[in-house]
Amino acid sequence: MAEVHQQNEADSRLTPEVNIGVVGHVSHGKTILVKGLTGKLTLTHSEELKRGITIRLGYADATIYKCSNCGKYTSSKKCIYCFSDAEPVRTVSFIDAPGHETLMATVLTGASLMDGAILLIAANEKCPQPQTREHLTTLEVVGIKNVIIVQSKIDLVTKEQALENYNQIKEFVKGSIIENAPIIPVSAQYNINIDILLETIQNLMPSPQRDLDVYPLMHVARSFDINRPGSIPKNLVGGVIGGSVVQGKFKIGDEIEIKPGALRKNSYEPLKTTIVGLEKGKLNLEEAGAGGLLGVMTGLDPSLTKSDGLVGNVVGSPGKLPEVMNSLSLELHLLERVVGAKELAAVEPIKLNETLLVNIGTSRSVGNVASIKKGVIQLNLKIPVCANANDRVVISRQVQGRWRLVGYGIIK
Repeated sequence: MAEVHQQNEADSRLTPEVNIGVVGHVSHGKTILVKGLTGKLTLTHSEELKRGITIRLGYADATIYKCSNCGKYTSSKKCIYCFSDAEPVRTVSFIDAPGHETLMATVLTGASLMDGAILLIAANEKCPQPQTREHLTTLEVVGIKNVIIVQSKIDLVTKEQALENYNQIKEFVKGSIIENAPIIPVSAQYNINIDILLETIQNLMPSPQRDLDVYPLMHVARSFDINRPGSIPKNLVGGVIGGSVVQGKFKIGDEIEIKPGALRKNSYEPLKTTIVGLEKGKLNLEEAGAGGLLGVMTGLDPSLTKSDGLVGNVVGSPGKLPEVMNSLSLELHLLERVVGAKELAAVEPIKLNETLLVNIGTSRSVGNVASIKKGVIQLNLKIPVCANANDRVVISRQVQGRWRLVGYGIIK
């Protein structure tokens, strides 16, 4: 009986418990760092491989091990420092978010899934770069406080240059929510200080307390058709949705509802299906709750899930999901400055009939401002969203041809 308990405990340590976002300016080394931590390259889309940048959200899991001999942390079963056996401590999921300015909406989608974050700042460039500033503001707007700063690419600079960059980082974060966040110099290419980063993650980013007894709720961040081209009809399997469970737990055989659903003719219709499989951290599970990133195999027509067709939907028990909203009444909170552009222009007041981009959870929509009254705007949406009163909505507007983060709103 004791052996069974120990086996179950070990298995639980291999199931992801926490989502950690990796954010920062384009080409500051986010994808290479995730590869150094997990062994997985998150660039999988053909255009990503061609251009060498992250376009869609990338995911990878890493089990953190602690060496039983030297006490150092590693992401492998054998200690890479003394070659002794290492014991699993915890498994975490990393979300690799794009750094390019034109992909900010994708970053905001990822931020809604994060329990903590790693902010990368390259040692070989002046700090802050435009998207470094924008990503820090995003973390503040969505309320992510558990942040580790990684000073990347230290192998490309001298000691004096690294110290100068370190001082720039300290000045940049002064007065922000991460003013006292640890700054860890790292070279992912040469595995320098990866053990220190893993130890810091383990000590400073605890797994959140999850409520497993309430009805389940999941935000969809990816969706797939896993059938190979040319598969015969009898071998086809249903579509797969992936994302993060924020409360409750799902079981194989559960009936689920997906809202707002799929576009049929001129309106969105909720979908209902049954869960036929669950996968988290490369483990096939009978049930799965919050923590980490979950793949849900369903009975849906795979044409609905291919190419991220259901991203932005909310999944839960039938009749338990929030209402679908075609318009939003938002209590407005604007930033002082537009972030992301090289020039820190002041944020102008929202204007009547202006088009805004909004992010709620993993959903994204654009809408026109129909009214403005006493700090509250009415926004008519082109794509409906599934949300609750008091949910936070991130707001971006067009500035010099780019979507720029300008503030947030609270649903009234």
